[in-house]
Amino acid sequence: MLSEFVRSHREEIISRCRRRVAERMAPRATRSELEDGIPLFLRELEQALECELLHSPRPATAAVQHGFALLRGGFTIAQAVHDYGDVCQTITELAIECNAPISTEEFRALNRCLDEAIAEAVTEYDRQHELDVLAEGARRSSEHLGAIAHELHALLRSAVLAYDVLRAGTLGIRGSTGDVLGRCLTGLRDLVDRSLTEARLSAGIPRPERIAVAQLLEDIEVSTVHHAQARGLRLTVTEVDARLTLEADTQILSSVVSSLLHNAFKYTRPHSHVWLRTQATGDRVQLEVEDQCGGLSPGKLDHLLEPHDRPGNGRTGLALAQCVRAVHALGGALHVRNQNNGCVFTVEVPHAPA
Repeated sequence: MLSEFVRSHREEIISRCRRRVAERMAPRATRSELEDGIPLFLRELEQALECELLHSPRPATAAVQHGFALLRGGFTIAQAVHDYGDVCQTITELAIECNAPISTEEFRALNRCLDEAIAEAVTEYDRQHELDVLAEGARRSSEHLGAIAHELHALLRSAVLAYDVLRAGTLGIRGSTGDVLGRCLTGLRDLVDRSLTEARLSAGIPRPERIAVAQLLEDIEVSTVHHAQARGLRLTVTEVDARLTLEADTQILSSVVSSLLHNAFKYTRPHSHVWLRTQATGDRVQLEVEDQCGGLSPGKLDHLLEPHDRPGNGRTGLALAQCVRAVHALGGALHVRNQNNGCVFTVEVPHAPA
């Protein structure tokens, strides 16, 4: 088996891989990477490969268990990604040189392990980065702008790394690395959307216009359904009368509803359901986002939408606080209630004048 070949040639693989990494132009190798990183990445690939070939449950890899510690210890995410690839390439080259009796399926299994290891490393880095951003918050507008730029840079870096791996042709776009690229692109789109909305709100320049509700819902569904599917959720958007219109700033309203949907996707139980419904009542149009999060306690429900909420308190984070500001700027209101073992967020905005 390939896993046995790796075990019996461990020292040769480490030695060759260290030479390969040391000769790399970018990212430049560090002493810690050469001495400690290469053996660690090889061990994780070896364990993952053995589980893959034996069809046994796979343990959590060091990319997830210790990803943040590695990065804090001097590793960059680029080093982790390239080192996994260099280890895999070294194994392949040595096996070919030794004419090892290794099947095509075993080489495919090695590529699958590489794909998942890279995806886990990038995902863990981004997760820890997000925790840092949430913990620090944005106390002043300049700090907030810096946090956005930092988040933008992190998403772009991860997207480029995933693209570089996919461009090499070893891994397919439908694998875990392709999923990472998709999540990064979705994150970039959402970040730009939030930033544009924040800029309009801060400048006090909403641009109300007549909006066809059916078209608005279609655009929102197209931009968010991938996020729901990635979390194993079903999104249902109810149909509305094609003649129904409302009066609002399209950018701001779309951002509010999208943020509420993403909030629902985040807190809804896996493999459950999220709904986006619309109804007209008097001079108002109501857009409702219902999830299956299990509901909120009465005490938390009463204070969830208070305007003085700050980041770092679960569902009272920056995105929800921004939604409250945005809906008020549109001359509407935002409500929340428990229903059917979940939460319903209702956005009320004015009808378009006749």
